[in-house]
Amino acid sequence: MSDMDWSTPEGLAAIRAHLAERLDGWTPPVAWAVGITPATSDPDVQFPHVNLPGGSHGLAAVVLASVLRHDGATATLDVSVDQLQAAVEGLEPAQACTTVEHPNLGAWRGLLTEARDNPARELVAVFVADLDDPVSSDADGEMRAGFEGLHPRA
Repeated sequence: MSDMDWSTPEGLAAIRAHLAERLDGWTPPVAWAVGITPATSDPDVQFPHVNLPGGSHGLAAVVLASVLRHDGATATLDVSVDQLQAAVEGLEPAQACTTVEHPNLGAWRGLLTEARDNPARELVAVFVADLDDPVSSDADGEMRAGFEGLHPRA
C-alpha cells in the first residue's frame, strides 16, 4: 500500500476501498468507537471519540477492523494494546492528507498511553452495523446513549 496516494481525500477513499475488499464480508458500521475501562470500580467505558451515524471516518474503521479481523457487524470486541498500536501504525500514513481531520488517531494514541500507564484498564472496540441491531454489550449501550436522538429513525 506504500504506492497508494495517502495525501488526498480521493487517495484515502481508494485505500479504504482496497482494504475493505480484503475483509471478508465487510460492511461499514454506522457508528463505532474504541473505549477504555476506567481506573476505578465505575463500570462505565470511556470513549474519547465516537464515530457517529453519518460520519466520514471509514478509513479508520476499516483499518481497525482489519487488525481485529472483524467484518463490521454489530459487536463489542476486546482490543489488546498491540492491536491498537498496529491500528495506529496502519492509519498514521493518512496524516499526509492535511485537508481532513484525523480524530481517531489522536484518540487511539491517548488510549494507548492510558492503557500502558495502567494495565488494569481494558480496551474495547464497539461496532454498530445497524442502529436497530440489539445492543451487544454495556459498552455498546453507553456509546449509543451518547448519540441517541442525533440520528433519524425510520
